[in-house]
Amino acid sequence: MCSVIISFLPGERWPVAIGANRDEMLDRAWDAPARHWPDRPGIVAGRDRLAGGTWIGLNDHGVVAALLNRIGSLGPAAGKLSRGALPLIALEESTAGAGAARIAALDAGRYRSFNMVVADASGGFLLRGLECDHPDIMPIEPGITMVTAHDPNDMNSPRIARYRPQFEALPRPDPGADDWAAWAALLADRGPPAETALNVGPRGGFGTVCSSLIGLAPDDRRFLFAPGPPDRVKFATIF
Repeated sequence: MCSVIISFLPGERWPVAIGANRDEMLDRAWDAPARHWPDRPGIVAGRDRLAGGTWIGLNDHGVVAALLNRIGSLGPAAGKLSRGALPLIALEESTAGAGAARIAALDAGRYRSFNMVVADASGGFLLRGLECDHPDIMPIEPGITMVTAHDPNDMNSPRIARYRPQFEALPRPDPGADDWAAWAALLADRGPPAETALNVGPRGGFGTVCSSLIGLAPDDRRFLFAPGPPDRVKFATIF
């Protein structure tokens, strides 16, 4: 169960701040964010070596796209396309609106169920694919939004119920000053109970494998990445 946290405050110097932990099978190989796709040179994203897609990335226009599996849909399935292609499709566009519209026009039945975030400095969109019809789309509202394998801000999700109030109470990141300390510490939390921890310790060959911090301003962007569990590996600046 991956987690994405979005702080959207219109009118701020940095209207959008995003934190994300990727939870995955530990033996599934991947590459840290870079320009991995020669046919998409404007995209910087992590690359899944198995299917060639991504879970999170940012393009040169300042659009970010992040993908999460929904409950009970971990891994590939026969007859379904790889969900990792979806962020790449969104990141071909120059605005979050255009990227989200590309995803919303797809046949959700061709993919296992998913949640997505597509955002830029003006705000963004949450998308939900339920393996039928077209993906649902809704705008990101001002404030804190947390997405896991459940619906956004669904307090029936134990992880959202535990952590969303904590993110709301934390000092907001200041990407321009490279101040992510409060969010980085919470993304690294493995405190009990382990089954709801934001940073999933290894169990059953599964756990948190990496973490991202992203800030979006109208004329600037920041991307920090920890290539391992964020309590064990430091964040490094990609740009």
